[in-house]
Amino acid sequence: MAPGLIDYSPSVGLPGSDKSLHQNNTQLSKHVATKKHLDYQPGRAVVESHDAYEHENLRPSFPRVHWDPLVEVPYHDKGLHGDFRFNNLLASATDVFDYNPKIGTEIHGINLAKITNPQKDDLARLIAVRGVVFFRNQVDLDIHEQRALGAYFGKLHKHATTAVPRQAGLEDVHVVHTEASSKDQRAVFSPSFLWHSDVTYELQPPSYTCLKLLTGPPRGGGGDTLWASQYAAYDLLSAPMQRYLEGLSALHSAKMQGDGSLALGRPVRREPIVTKHPLIRTNPVTGWKSLFFNPGFVTAIVGIPMAESNAIISYLNEVISTTQEIHVRFQWQKNDVAFWDNRICNHSASYGFAPHRRHAVRVACHGERPIFDPAGKSQEEELNSRDGLPNVDKDGARQSNYND
Repeated sequence: MAPGLIDYSPSVGLPGSDKSLHQNNTQLSKHVATKKHLDYQPGRAVVESHDAYEHENLRPSFPRVHWDPLVEVPYHDKGLHGDFRFNNLLASATDVFDYNPKIGTEIHGINLAKITNPQKDDLARLIAVRGVVFFRNQVDLDIHEQRALGAYFGKLHKHATTAVPRQAGLEDVHVVHTEASSKDQRAVFSPSFLWHSDVTYELQPPSYTCLKLLTGPPRGGGGDTLWASQYAAYDLLSAPMQRYLEGLSALHSAKMQGDGSLALGRPVRREPIVTKHPLIRTNPVTGWKSLFFNPGFVTAIVGIPMAESNAIISYLNEVISTTQEIHVRFQWQKNDVAFWDNRICNHSASYGFAPHRRHAVRVACHGERPIFDPAGKSQEEELNSRDGLPNVDKDGARQSNYND
């Protein structure tokens, strides 16, 4: 209480009398005794017990089965039917906001287990525009509803090496699972290498991808996920560099994942492949050009000397992993969902959340075969034109005074 320390109310008594002092001391003692004590230890969050865990059926397994190579499947993007102002989707929303201008949107008031087909179409369009969209506390979206929602957008992908749920019949669900007994992976990968788009070595890498956190570290316990916009990565490049990369393709390899699984004694359910994709692709919903590159799976640029290929890979790694304005970071809570367009995003897990369990399930549908359309546009230039903003001056040789 400010500015005084004693409340001079009639119930307390007048200052200066023994009676009033006794009453004040008694009330202060009661206040101290009833005040809630905050048990805070810096850098430590309470570890949840999982003795009776409700998601045992979705914990990881590695069945020893063998699948045939994938073949091309028809794909039609539902985002093409979405409303340009997302009116169907947002009719049920109570709040919507962007994390930053380049990537990431959060919507409140939507129950993903109950949205209509027009709302799904709007959602696809919004994801294609914003890269990743977040929904909190999606309790009703169980694994069957999640699979049904993912399958609305296209044929669900089955991963050749990573974990699937223990429950049979869920082979198109990818399981993310780490707990106190898991080995710490930080020393195995460089931070930039962790940035990736999922399974880009496939003939038709995924488009719409849905990840739900079943349980994870409490607030402040770590385990965040980061996404990077490949629209924005393309727009960071100079015009001559954009034109140069538009004529190149890259090799995406599954070999490291396959070798890693075999080294751990785990099965490889489909033979590893290497696939050539354009280094710049065009999104069929927005018409925007994006980089189609990730540090995790791209091994070489085709048709140029190795030294040149390595230099480009190193440069693009830096663009993706260190350019903060193209990133969004999401702090998960139980039952939260992230829905992203794998064609236009890289993402990265973050370590340092031990000893907490982090358990999530993901479904992803196959997209189209990546193509580059020369008639595609720049996201940044189109939005700048819409908003009456000048285009960015990309001349790095001019004089500048850094100011944060």
